[in-house]
Amino acid sequence: MSILMFLLLGGEGMEIKLPIPVLKGKVSIEECIGKRRSIRVYKDTPLTLEQISQLLWSLQGMTTANGLRCAPSAGATYPLEIRVVKADGVFHYIPEGHKLVREKTEDLRSKLTQSALGQSFIKEAPCDFIISAIYERTSKRYGERARRYIGHCAENLHLQAVAMGLASVPVGAFDDDEVKSILSLPQNEDPLYIIPVGYEK
Repeated sequence: MSILMFLLLGGEGMEIKLPIPVLKGKVSIEECIGKRRSIRVYKDTPLTLEQISQLLWSLQGMTTANGLRCAPSAGATYPLEIRVVKADGVFHYIPEGHKLVREKTEDLRSKLTQSALGQSFIKEAPCDFIISAIYERTSKRYGERARRYIGHCAENLHLQAVAMGLASVPVGAFDDDEVKSILSLPQNEDPLYIIPVGYEK
């Protein structure tokens, strides 16, 4: 699907079925590890729906029929939620069915930049991936240790980006409450990372 068709899709609540992810690439994991760098300057070239699909799959995509995912999670409690912020809105990734749900139709990248100490590359990148957590999914089983068991998926995104010829950088310096407000996150959901992704300039 072209990026133009993606932009023309409907308003809030619209479900977007994502293309099937590629399960065998042309670059080794060792090459991706060796080449990965934090990049903060991006071209304004938009990403295709196929590229976005692949990146989302690397974060929380399902890999088995019983719902296991690409990234580890203690007790398979999966507390992480993923959103994509683009020029045409905010999209929530749903691993079940590998799809997106459009939550907002406005471009919020500038507001995210303001919430993140003015780090301008957040608004310049074509996509910002937001990783957030609903801790209670894991704390119900593991109590106070749940925060140690949240799971780690950010590196998956960075390595997948390298494999696709893209660049990324993890951002943790932001005002949590402002990000929650900008994205209208539920009260029990806390942002962990803003990760801009695009072509290096």
